[in-house]
Amino acid sequence: MKVPVLPVPVDAPYVPWREPREATRLLRYALHRQGFTHTYQSNGNGMSVLSVQTDLTVWCRSGLFVWDEEGRETCHPADDPAGAARVISLHYRRPAFAAPVRERTGFRAPASPVAYSVRD
Repeated sequence: MKVPVLPVPVDAPYVPWREPREATRLLRYALHRQGFTHTYQSNGNGMSVLSVQTDLTVWCRSGLFVWDEEGRETCHPADDPAGAARVISLHYRRPAFAAPVRERTGFRAPASPVAYSVRD
């Protein structure tokens, strides 16, 4: 099946932002790669919100990611979710990664007893 290609005029305005749900989803994935793995996204009414940490909520509306940073409203273009994730990770503490699991040494519980059966 051939997909039609629609012509775009050379002087057509560039729309620099994505649909808020999609832009926020891409921001969530970019933040996940930065270590912010426990996020919650909600969408509706032409905007999207991403809860990243208890002190960080990012809104996506009107082509911008918007969040509060030290009492100031901070904005970043919604068409650059990876850049927004970098800015956020510079200003907010990354979640602590779990310590590596060390191999246990010392007492080890014996294996379960072998069940013997007598067969006729």
